[in-house]
Amino acid sequence: MKKVPQISTKEAANLVKDGDTILSGGFGMTGNPVHLLHALAETETRELTFIGNNVGESYLGGGRLLNNGLLKKIVGSFFTSNLDAVKAALGGSVTYELLPQGTLVEAIRAGGSGISGFYVKTSADTLIAKGKETKVFDGELNVLEKAIRGNIAFIRAWKADTAGNLMYRMTEQNFNTTMAMAADIVVAEVEYIVPVGELDPNSIHTQGCFIDYLVEAKTTVEDLGSSASIKLSKKKVDFSRLHMAKRALMELNKGDVVNLGIGIPTLIADLIKPEHGILLHTENGMLGVGPSPKDGGGAMEYPVNAGKIPVTTLSGGSYFDSSVSFAMIRGGHVDIAVMGGLQVDEQGNLANWAVPGKPLLGVGGAMDLASGARKLIITLTHNGPDGTSKIVPQCTLPITAKKVVDIIITNLAVFKYIDDKLTLIELMPGVTIEDVRKNTDAHFAEYNNVCTVR
Repeated sequence: MKKVPQISTKEAANLVKDGDTILSGGFGMTGNPVHLLHALAETETRELTFIGNNVGESYLGGGRLLNNGLLKKIVGSFFTSNLDAVKAALGGSVTYELLPQGTLVEAIRAGGSGISGFYVKTSADTLIAKGKETKVFDGELNVLEKAIRGNIAFIRAWKADTAGNLMYRMTEQNFNTTMAMAADIVVAEVEYIVPVGELDPNSIHTQGCFIDYLVEAKTTVEDLGSSASIKLSKKKVDFSRLHMAKRALMELNKGDVVNLGIGIPTLIADLIKPEHGILLHTENGMLGVGPSPKDGGGAMEYPVNAGKIPVTTLSGGSYFDSSVSFAMIRGGHVDIAVMGGLQVDEQGNLANWAVPGKPLLGVGGAMDLASGARKLIITLTHNGPDGTSKIVPQCTLPITAKKVVDIIITNLAVFKYIDDKLTLIELMPGVTIEDVRKNTDAHFAEYNNVCTVR
């Protein structure tokens, strides 16, 4: 059996040449090959194209490559968490390409599997798909996405044997497994290297045939920055937001696989009890998400959810990579997605990922979830800070997905699309139908015997 060369971080960095396309694993700083990226940041290499879910924190991981002037282009799904990346992209010092998270990982998987491209309905009729070829399958518009390959991939694993077989830890698989398949040269940064035969063949996630070099590097809390110790906010939640979360919980049934977005939907997780029998899914690679750790542990000790918050794992839970996670979403295996929104219109169109003129640069998994979940619930405040209605005749903000919303829950009311028509079905406590009419720009029908939410 072959023995994969073990090299230093400096030797690995010197494998990267000017103008290369580099794939970098990680979700935030979880499973991020931070030691390899930091060694690369100290070189004189320039004009790189960086492909990853996100750049990483400022001055950490890919963020250090950006700030040291190595990058000419960034490709990913979410750059908003790094204000330096947003500033560089919007200011023109680097070019950028945004892809939905599921499309990004599938494009990388295709690149590593000898598939030139694929059609997917995610992002159809949105700004993300502008200029791309489309085709209708079974009455649905699909977008042609090209496969992605890199000159070199830097990935992070937990254990390797000397033949290059890799094992990952908890939610650290994310983009690493697919990127290991999709580059001319693959360097795996690992916590431990053990002799051949010490890893259980049943537990190997990435086979040694994909790996060209190994680098042993121990990760510390300092290496992960704030991601290693981030905690859930303990600030007091106002009554109306909590009531919206409680009403959304009423739509979830025993046995449902449910994905919760950021914002108000995250409050639902605190309301779910074991007897509800609900299985929470997080798009970075976990099924069976439990509550936050009681001991206050961070990402070094626990898996993280899509908000990069440490969580626990329920009995029967599982971990997987991002390509499997989005296969669950696109394949209709997620029963319900609960997401926030900026606008929802009479046709059930959703806008929740971009506001023109504001420094936001990320779509994440929103488009995949909106178009892939069997049922979509949107929770949002009924009006913006300036009093304008968020439930409108037609969305004026960039669209996330078309005709996908099933239920809208606001601080004033609950709407459903009955026979494809926006219909008021319930009022929040203390709210009248006249209050809803006055604060809603969209036209809506009224269900017989509109009741008040308990």
